[in-house]
Amino acid sequence: MASNEEHYTLPRPEFDTPVNILIVVAPYYKQIAEQLVAGAIAEIEAVGGFHEMIEVPGALEVPSAIGIAERMSNFDGYVGLGCVIRGETTHYDTVCNDSSRGLTLLGLQGLCIGNGILTVENYEQARVRAEAEGQNKGGGAAAAALHLIALARRWGGARKGVGFVPSRDEYQIAGASRGNDSA
Repeated sequence: MASNEEHYTLPRPEFDTPVNILIVVAPYYKQIAEQLVAGAIAEIEAVGGFHEMIEVPGALEVPSAIGIAERMSNFDGYVGLGCVIRGETTHYDTVCNDSSRGLTLLGLQGLCIGNGILTVENYEQARVRAEAEGQNKGGGAAAAALHLIALARRWGGARKGVGFVPSRDEYQIAGASRGNDSA
């Protein structure tokens, strides 16, 4: 996105009950991460929401931390933040693709996630995109999570669980009483 292009931004969603969002940040490039976090926090607070923040070692750990948080806590949504700058090896491609894929897979399972992991060619590109008073990609990631939370609430709220869903006890009991124990 060129900085001189104009893009449409959805209006902020409104919430009757405040949202609670976990920000998961990989602060490998500390100054970039600080700007991303500042933008995300401002967006969450603009809708009257609450946030908690945790740090993970790198972008690859962001999806894992979100998956753990979803199973073991009670957040409405998540914002993944970090920065991956192209280096001399193919490690860049692995980190970019796998962190994005991890967040996408969690989102497809129903989690409300904003992906703010920058994938850039150099530090200057990251700086421009991260600036809270500039392109504000951290704020954009938070806005994405907020819009998904609004949709989830509109359609009946969150359903807990990531991954496989354990079988229900009543099915196991009913199946066993009919002699259907084919384990």
